[in-house]
Amino acid sequence: MTNRKLTAAVIGKDGRTSAIERALRQSSCCKGEPIRLSDWKGESVSEAREAVLRAAKESKPDFVFVGPEAPLAAGVVDALVGMGIPCIGPTASLARLESSKAFTRELLAKHGIPGNPKFRTFRDLKGIKEYLTKLGQYVVKPDGLTGGKGVKISEAHLFSVQDGLDYCEELLQSHPAVVVEEKLDGEEFSLQSFCDGTHVVDMVPVQDHKRLRDADLGPNTGGMGSYSCEDRGLPFLAPRFLEEAGAINKAVAAALLKETGEKYKGILYGGFMVTGKGLRLLEYNARFGDPETLNVLSILETDFVEICEAIIEERLDKIPIRFQKLATVCKYIVPKWYPDKAPKDESMEITNIPAESDRLRVYLAAVEQKEHRYFMTGSRAIGLVGIGRSLEAAESAAENAANAVRGPVFHRKDIGTRELIQRRIDHVRGFAPPACR
Repeated sequence: MTNRKLTAAVIGKDGRTSAIERALRQSSCCKGEPIRLSDWKGESVSEAREAVLRAAKESKPDFVFVGPEAPLAAGVVDALVGMGIPCIGPTASLARLESSKAFTRELLAKHGIPGNPKFRTFRDLKGIKEYLTKLGQYVVKPDGLTGGKGVKISEAHLFSVQDGLDYCEELLQSHPAVVVEEKLDGEEFSLQSFCDGTHVVDMVPVQDHKRLRDADLGPNTGGMGSYSCEDRGLPFLAPRFLEEAGAINKAVAAALLKETGEKYKGILYGGFMVTGKGLRLLEYNARFGDPETLNVLSILETDFVEICEAIIEERLDKIPIRFQKLATVCKYIVPKWYPDKAPKDESMEITNIPAESDRLRVYLAAVEQKEHRYFMTGSRAIGLVGIGRSLEAAESAAENAANAVRGPVFHRKDIGTRELIQRRIDHVRGFAPPACR
């Protein structure tokens, strides 16, 4: 345990950042309230970066935890480290793991790391039509950050080879490259790991739910909710796939050091899929996931500031990182119009939400508080995390809280329910033995 209290600062404003701030605040090693250097919203990249540096120079934090991906890609960590302020988050070069899908695919291929689907990177239109035809079913990904809204899939968004070609042509007008991959069928899960550049320590696996509506209907979103299990597995996930995912995260950290000469210090977040062909890597994120962070930090036992200090000092192997053996279910309350732009000044009533306890955590996200009223700012508004000895108990706590919110809002009622999870198990039963029933 650290012998001194540290002043922590964060960048971001969302449910994920709220969870990070709470974990820092609850640490016995944190000096005062975590400092919010910047929300990183509404400004140009250069203006936002300069605002962060001014705030850091004035507040002089001992370290900064970067929440969202945009500041990482913009080189905020490079600038802060240059000022002598350590960060939990990778440099811009290392953050290409998320900001460049081509970089990640090519990194795995070059270093012989398993998990890549069939793919090709294109920097112009030459050969795209032939490759789309060869794959038959395909996925098109822009090479760059798009807030999770740039990926399009055949039969869901694109309905012919020509549609795929047209979308690639559109993307190449504003992106340096596109990645075309084979379309996969399976069940997704997230494995987040702490990384100090040398050592990698896995967290509890989580399953996110991207689709807007119950039964996985509607458009993709930033994530409507997620769950984790008390046994530190997932009901559809055979242990060997979890082991393989952890091995891939470790191999990627080592490959990044070989490729760039820089040590990755932050969160390695792999999005994986169990398929009939084995485990496949869908993508990497260079920061905590949202909503997955709300799950894992709600049950983290180890002092969070101690973990941050161990990452900075490259001694993650020296501290035990523990999570409570409890299940979690996160349900996001979103505006009625989400993911479309919502009208301004729409308020919500949250006074009927049960008081926070060992069974419930409440994380404010895209809301502004004015006196005793909460106004939605357009995106996911509040993350509610139920915690229990079983998934059923955790889901009941989350759903009870979600039903207490009043206003022009909605949430997915099926996340964490027995019926939805059974569909997950049935989906993979034909090609992967489930971890449990």
